[in-house]
Amino acid sequence: MEVAVKTAKNLVRVALLLLCASAIAFTLVSISPLDPLQTNIGQAALGSLSAEQTAQLESYWGVGEPPIQRYLSWLGDFVRGDMGISLLYRQSVATVIAEKLANSLLLLAFAWVISGVLGFTLGIIAGAYQGRAIDRAIQSYSLIIASTPLFWIGIMLLLIFAVWLQIAPIGLSVPIGMEAADVTLIDRLRHAILPALALSITGIANITLHTREKMIAVMGSDYVLFARARGESTRRIVTRHGVRNVILPAMTLQFALINEILAGTILVEQVFSYPGLGQAVVTAGLGGDMPLLLAITVISTALVFGGNFIANTLYGVVDPRIRKGVSK
Repeated sequence: MEVAVKTAKNLVRVALLLLCASAIAFTLVSISPLDPLQTNIGQAALGSLSAEQTAQLESYWGVGEPPIQRYLSWLGDFVRGDMGISLLYRQSVATVIAEKLANSLLLLAFAWVISGVLGFTLGIIAGAYQGRAIDRAIQSYSLIIASTPLFWIGIMLLLIFAVWLQIAPIGLSVPIGMEAADVTLIDRLRHAILPALALSITGIANITLHTREKMIAVMGSDYVLFARARGESTRRIVTRHGVRNVILPAMTLQFALINEILAGTILVEQVFSYPGLGQAVVTAGLGGDMPLLLAITVISTALVFGGNFIANTLYGVVDPRIRKGVSK
Protein backbone atom coordinates (compact mmCIF):
# COMPACT_ATOMS: atom_id res chain seq x y z
CA MET A 1 0.00 0.00 0.00
CA GLU A 2 2.82 2.37 0.92
CA VAL A 3 4.58 1.65 -2.39
CA ALA A 4 1.37 2.35 -4.33
CA VAL A 5 0.86 5.69 -2.57
CA LYS A 6 4.47 6.70 -3.20
CA THR A 7 4.17 5.73 -6.87
CA ALA A 8 0.96 7.72 -7.22
CA LYS A 9 2.63 10.79 -5.68
CA ASN A 10 5.52 10.48 -8.10
CA LEU A 11 3.15 10.23 -11.06
CA VAL A 12 1.24 13.32 -9.95
CA ARG A 13 4.53 15.15 -9.41
CA VAL A 14 5.87 14.34 -12.86
CA ALA A 15 2.53 15.24 -14.48
CA LEU A 16 2.59 18.68 -12.82
CA LEU A 17 6.24 19.11 -13.74
CA LEU A 18 5.60 18.32 -17.41
CA LEU A 19 2.56 20.62 -17.44
CA CYS A 20 4.53 23.53 -15.99
CA ALA A 21 7.48 22.96 -18.34
CA SER A 22 5.26 22.92 -21.42
CA ALA A 23 3.34 26.00 -20.26
CA ILE A 24 6.54 27.97 -19.65
CA ALA A 25 7.96 26.97 -23.04
CA PHE A 26 4.71 27.95 -24.75
CA THR A 27 4.62 31.31 -22.97
CA LEU A 28 8.22 32.14 -23.89
CA VAL A 29 7.65 31.38 -27.57
CA SER A 30 4.34 33.25 -27.57
CA ILE A 31 5.90 36.46 -26.24
CA SER A 32 8.92 36.17 -28.50
CA PRO A 33 9.36 39.15 -30.84
CA LEU A 34 10.14 36.79 -33.74
CA ASP A 35 7.43 36.66 -36.38
CA PRO A 36 7.18 33.07 -37.66
CA LEU A 37 6.11 34.27 -41.11
CA GLN A 38 9.05 36.62 -41.55
CA THR A 39 11.46 34.12 -40.00
CA ASN A 40 10.51 31.20 -42.21
CA ILE A 41 9.32 32.91 -45.40
CA GLY A 42 11.13 36.24 -45.45
CA GLN A 43 9.91 39.82 -45.62
CA ALA A 44 10.44 40.07 -49.38
CA ALA A 45 8.46 36.93 -50.09
CA LEU A 46 5.64 38.07 -47.80
CA GLY A 47 5.34 41.32 -49.71
CA SER A 48 4.72 39.45 -52.95
CA LEU A 49 1.90 37.28 -51.58
CA SER A 50 -1.77 38.00 -52.01
CA ALA A 51 -4.03 38.66 -49.03
CA GLU A 52 -5.56 35.20 -49.37
CA GLN A 53 -2.17 33.51 -49.40
CA THR A 54 -1.05 35.53 -46.38
CA ALA A 55 -4.22 34.54 -44.52
CA GLN A 56 -3.58 30.86 -45.28
CA LEU A 57 -0.03 31.14 -43.98
CA GLU A 58 -1.19 32.92 -40.82
CA SER A 59 -3.71 30.16 -40.24
CA TYR A 60 -1.01 27.52 -40.76
CA TRP A 61 1.37 29.17 -38.26
CA GLY A 62 -1.39 30.04 -35.80
CA VAL A 63 -0.88 33.79 -36.08
CA GLY A 64 -3.74 35.71 -34.47
CA GLU A 65 -5.17 32.66 -32.70
CA PRO A 66 -5.65 33.20 -28.93
CA PRO A 67 -2.62 31.72 -27.09
CA ILE A 68 -4.70 29.97 -24.44
CA GLN A 69 -6.79 28.28 -27.11
CA ARG A 70 -3.68 27.15 -28.97
CA TYR A 71 -2.11 25.73 -25.80
CA LEU A 72 -5.22 23.92 -24.62
CA SER A 73 -5.74 22.48 -28.09
CA TRP A 74 -2.16 21.19 -28.16
CA LEU A 75 -2.43 19.85 -24.60
CA GLY A 76 -5.64 17.96 -25.36
CA ASP A 77 -4.11 16.31 -28.43
CA PHE A 78 -0.88 15.49 -26.56
CA VAL A 79 -2.74 13.80 -23.70
CA ARG A 80 -4.51 11.64 -26.28
CA GLY A 81 -1.13 10.63 -27.72
CA ASP A 82 -1.15 12.98 -30.72
CA MET A 83 1.96 15.21 -30.76
CA GLY A 84 0.76 17.03 -33.84
CA ILE A 85 2.51 17.95 -37.08
CA SER A 86 5.82 19.80 -37.18
CA LEU A 87 5.29 23.10 -38.96
CA LEU A 88 8.87 23.20 -40.23
CA TYR A 89 9.53 19.57 -41.12
CA ARG A 90 5.94 18.95 -42.31
CA GLN A 91 6.00 15.51 -40.68
CA SER A 92 4.45 14.16 -37.54
CA VAL A 93 6.25 15.40 -34.45
CA ALA A 94 6.63 11.82 -33.25
CA THR A 95 8.52 10.91 -36.43
CA VAL A 96 10.83 13.94 -36.19
CA ILE A 97 11.58 13.34 -32.52
CA ALA A 98 12.20 9.63 -33.04
CA GLU A 99 14.84 10.43 -35.67
CA LYS A 100 16.47 13.28 -33.74
CA LEU A 101 16.34 11.49 -30.39
CA ALA A 102 18.05 8.43 -31.84
CA ASN A 103 21.00 10.61 -32.84
CA SER A 104 21.08 12.46 -29.52
CA LEU A 105 20.83 9.30 -27.41
CA LEU A 106 24.04 8.06 -29.00
CA LEU A 107 25.80 11.23 -27.84
CA LEU A 108 24.13 11.19 -24.43
CA ALA A 109 25.01 7.57 -23.72
CA PHE A 110 28.58 8.06 -24.92
CA ALA A 111 29.11 11.21 -22.86
CA TRP A 112 27.29 9.89 -19.79
CA VAL A 113 29.39 6.75 -19.56
CA ILE A 114 32.71 8.44 -20.33
CA SER A 115 32.17 11.31 -17.88
CA GLY A 116 30.99 8.96 -15.15
CA VAL A 117 33.79 6.41 -15.40
CA LEU A 118 36.67 8.85 -15.92
CA GLY A 119 35.33 11.45 -13.48
CA PHE A 120 34.88 8.88 -10.73
CA THR A 121 38.31 7.35 -11.34
CA LEU A 122 40.12 10.70 -11.38
CA GLY A 123 38.26 11.83 -8.26
CA ILE A 124 39.26 8.67 -6.40
CA ILE A 125 42.91 9.09 -7.38
CA ALA A 126 42.99 12.80 -6.48
CA GLY A 127 41.34 12.24 -3.12
CA ALA A 128 43.53 9.25 -2.23
CA TYR A 129 46.73 11.19 -2.98
CA GLN A 130 45.67 14.58 -1.66
CA GLY A 131 48.31 17.27 -1.93
CA ARG A 132 50.60 15.33 -4.24
CA ALA A 133 51.51 16.22 -7.81
CA ILE A 134 48.85 14.01 -9.35
CA ASP A 135 46.18 15.59 -7.15
CA ARG A 136 47.25 19.10 -8.11
CA ALA A 137 47.26 18.17 -11.80
CA ILE A 138 43.76 16.68 -11.65
CA GLN A 139 42.46 19.68 -9.68
CA SER A 140 43.95 22.13 -12.15
CA TYR A 141 42.43 20.29 -15.10
CA SER A 142 39.01 20.11 -13.44
CA LEU A 143 38.90 23.77 -12.41
CA ILE A 144 40.03 25.00 -15.82
CA ILE A 145 37.58 22.79 -17.73
CA ALA A 146 34.69 23.60 -15.36
CA SER A 147 35.12 27.31 -16.15
CA THR A 148 35.57 26.86 -19.90
CA PRO A 149 32.54 27.44 -22.20
CA LEU A 150 31.31 24.24 -23.78
CA PHE A 151 31.04 25.73 -27.27
CA TRP A 152 34.71 26.80 -27.10
CA ILE A 153 35.73 23.25 -26.19
CA GLY A 154 33.77 21.99 -29.19
CA ILE A 155 35.40 24.48 -31.52
CA MET A 156 38.88 23.54 -30.26
CA LEU A 157 38.18 19.83 -30.78
CA LEU A 158 37.03 20.55 -34.32
CA LEU A 159 40.07 22.68 -35.02
CA ILE A 160 42.56 20.12 -33.68
CA PHE A 161 41.14 16.78 -34.75
CA ALA A 162 39.09 17.68 -37.83
CA VAL A 163 41.06 20.57 -39.38
CA TRP A 164 44.69 20.15 -38.29
CA LEU A 165 45.03 16.38 -37.80
CA GLN A 166 42.14 15.48 -40.17
CA ILE A 167 41.38 12.27 -38.27
CA ALA A 168 37.76 13.10 -37.50
CA PRO A 169 34.84 14.41 -39.59
CA ILE A 170 33.94 18.10 -39.51
CA GLY A 171 30.37 17.49 -38.41
CA LEU A 172 26.99 15.92 -39.14
CA SER A 173 25.99 12.44 -37.97
CA VAL A 174 26.75 10.56 -41.21
CA PRO A 175 29.15 11.07 -44.15
CA ILE A 176 28.04 13.71 -46.65
CA GLY A 177 26.41 12.32 -49.80
CA MET A 178 26.07 8.76 -48.52
CA GLU A 179 22.70 7.06 -48.77
CA ALA A 180 21.04 6.08 -45.52
CA ALA A 181 21.12 2.39 -46.41
CA ASP A 182 24.89 2.50 -46.81
CA VAL A 183 25.62 4.18 -43.47
CA THR A 184 27.16 1.77 -40.98
CA LEU A 185 27.35 1.86 -37.20
CA ILE A 186 31.06 2.65 -37.48
CA ASP A 187 30.23 5.74 -39.55
CA ARG A 188 27.77 6.96 -36.92
CA LEU A 189 30.19 6.30 -34.07
CA ARG A 190 32.99 8.11 -35.90
CA HIS A 191 30.81 11.19 -36.37
CA ALA A 192 29.65 11.06 -32.74
CA ILE A 193 33.10 10.87 -31.14
CA LEU A 194 33.98 14.59 -31.14
CA PRO A 195 30.58 15.94 -29.94
CA ALA A 196 30.39 13.19 -27.30
CA LEU A 197 33.92 14.01 -26.17
CA ALA A 198 33.02 17.69 -25.87
CA LEU A 199 30.02 16.81 -23.71
CA SER A 200 32.10 14.45 -21.57
CA ILE A 201 34.93 16.85 -20.79
CA THR A 202 32.86 19.26 -18.72
CA GLY A 203 30.97 16.42 -17.01
CA ILE A 204 34.24 14.76 -16.02
CA ALA A 205 35.34 17.92 -14.21
CA ASN A 206 32.23 18.16 -12.03
CA ILE A 207 32.22 14.52 -11.01
CA THR A 208 35.97 14.55 -10.36
CA LEU A 209 35.81 17.51 -7.99
CA HIS A 210 32.81 16.12 -6.14
CA THR A 211 34.28 12.64 -5.79
CA ARG A 212 37.62 14.05 -4.67
CA GLU A 213 36.02 15.89 -1.74
CA LYS A 214 34.15 12.78 -0.64
CA MET A 215 37.28 10.67 -0.97
CA ILE A 216 39.31 13.11 1.15
CA ALA A 217 36.70 12.81 3.90
CA VAL A 218 36.89 9.02 3.72
CA MET A 219 40.69 8.96 3.82
CA GLY A 220 40.64 11.11 6.95
CA SER A 221 38.13 8.93 8.80
CA ASP A 222 38.93 6.90 11.90
CA TYR A 223 38.50 3.51 10.26
CA VAL A 224 40.96 4.41 7.50
CA LEU A 225 43.48 5.59 10.11
CA PHE A 226 43.00 2.28 11.88
CA ALA A 227 43.51 0.42 8.59
CA ARG A 228 46.76 2.32 8.03
CA ALA A 229 47.87 1.43 11.53
CA ARG A 230 47.32 -2.23 10.67
CA GLY A 231 49.67 -1.80 7.71
CA GLU A 232 47.17 -1.82 4.84
CA SER A 233 48.42 -0.18 1.66
CA THR A 234 46.80 2.89 0.14
CA ARG A 235 45.59 0.85 -2.81
CA ARG A 236 43.87 -1.68 -0.58
CA ILE A 237 42.30 1.07 1.53
CA VAL A 238 40.95 2.78 -1.58
CA THR A 239 39.46 -0.39 -3.06
CA ARG A 240 38.15 -1.78 0.22
CA HIS A 241 36.90 1.36 1.97
CA GLY A 242 37.08 4.34 -0.37
CA VAL A 243 35.11 3.16 -3.39
CA ARG A 244 32.35 1.65 -1.27
CA ASN A 245 31.72 4.90 0.60
CA VAL A 246 32.10 7.26 -2.35
CA ILE A 247 30.10 5.44 -4.99
CA LEU A 248 26.69 6.43 -3.63
CA PRO A 249 27.11 10.25 -3.83
CA ALA A 250 28.99 9.86 -7.11
CA MET A 251 26.15 7.78 -8.55
CA THR A 252 23.61 10.39 -7.51
CA LEU A 253 25.59 13.16 -9.18
CA GLN A 254 26.00 10.99 -12.27
CA PHE A 255 22.25 10.67 -12.75
CA ALA A 256 21.77 14.36 -11.99
CA LEU A 257 24.32 15.01 -14.75
CA ILE A 258 21.68 13.98 -17.31
CA ASN A 259 20.23 17.47 -16.98
CA GLU A 260 23.58 19.10 -17.73
CA ILE A 261 24.31 16.79 -20.66
CA LEU A 262 20.90 17.47 -22.19
CA ALA A 263 21.46 21.21 -21.91
CA GLY A 264 24.93 20.82 -23.37
CA THR A 265 23.65 19.01 -26.44
CA ILE A 266 22.06 22.26 -27.64
CA LEU A 267 25.45 23.97 -27.91
CA VAL A 268 27.40 20.92 -29.02
CA GLU A 269 25.00 19.97 -31.80
CA GLN A 270 25.05 23.53 -33.10
CA VAL A 271 28.87 23.59 -33.17
CA PHE A 272 29.14 20.20 -34.89
CA SER A 273 26.00 20.59 -37.06
CA TYR A 274 24.84 17.35 -35.50
CA PRO A 275 21.17 16.68 -36.37
CA GLY A 276 19.96 15.72 -32.92
CA LEU A 277 17.36 16.85 -30.42
CA GLY A 278 19.40 19.88 -29.36
CA GLN A 279 19.62 21.26 -32.87
CA ALA A 280 15.93 20.51 -33.41
CA VAL A 281 14.86 22.51 -30.35
CA VAL A 282 16.87 25.54 -31.56
CA THR A 283 15.33 25.27 -35.03
CA ALA A 284 11.85 24.90 -33.54
CA GLY A 285 12.30 27.84 -31.20
CA LEU A 286 13.65 30.23 -33.84
CA GLY A 287 11.13 29.05 -36.43
CA GLY A 288 8.08 29.16 -34.19
CA ASP A 289 7.38 25.44 -34.57
CA MET A 290 5.27 25.21 -31.43
CA PRO A 291 4.18 21.54 -31.63
CA LEU A 292 7.77 20.31 -32.05
CA LEU A 293 9.18 22.64 -29.39
CA LEU A 294 6.61 21.67 -26.77
CA ALA A 295 7.01 17.95 -27.45
CA ILE A 296 10.81 18.18 -27.11
CA THR A 297 10.38 20.18 -23.88
CA VAL A 298 8.12 17.53 -22.38
CA ILE A 299 10.36 14.64 -23.42
CA SER A 300 13.53 16.37 -22.15
CA THR A 301 11.86 17.14 -18.83
CA ALA A 302 10.75 13.53 -18.53
CA LEU A 303 14.31 12.33 -19.16
CA VAL A 304 15.66 14.60 -16.42
CA PHE A 305 12.96 13.48 -13.99
CA GLY A 306 13.66 9.86 -14.89
CA GLY A 307 17.36 10.29 -14.10
CA ASN A 308 16.62 11.80 -10.70
CA PHE A 309 14.01 9.13 -9.97
CA ILE A 310 16.45 6.33 -10.80
CA ALA A 311 19.07 7.92 -8.54
CA ASN A 312 16.63 8.05 -5.63
CA THR A 313 15.60 4.46 -6.23
CA LEU A 314 19.18 3.24 -6.37
CA TYR A 315 19.86 4.93 -3.04
CA GLY A 316 17.82 2.26 -1.34
CA VAL A 317 19.46 -0.52 -3.33
CA VAL A 318 23.02 0.57 -2.57
CA ASP A 319 22.39 1.59 1.05
CA PRO A 320 19.31 -0.13 2.56
CA ARG A 321 19.72 1.88 5.75
CA ILE A 322 18.19 4.97 4.14
CA ARG A 323 15.01 3.22 3.06
CA LYS A 324 11.99 4.63 4.75
CA GLY A 325 10.72 2.46 7.51
CA VAL A 326 13.93 0.52 8.17
CA SER A 327 14.58 0.28 11.87
CA LYS A 328 17.63 2.00 13.23
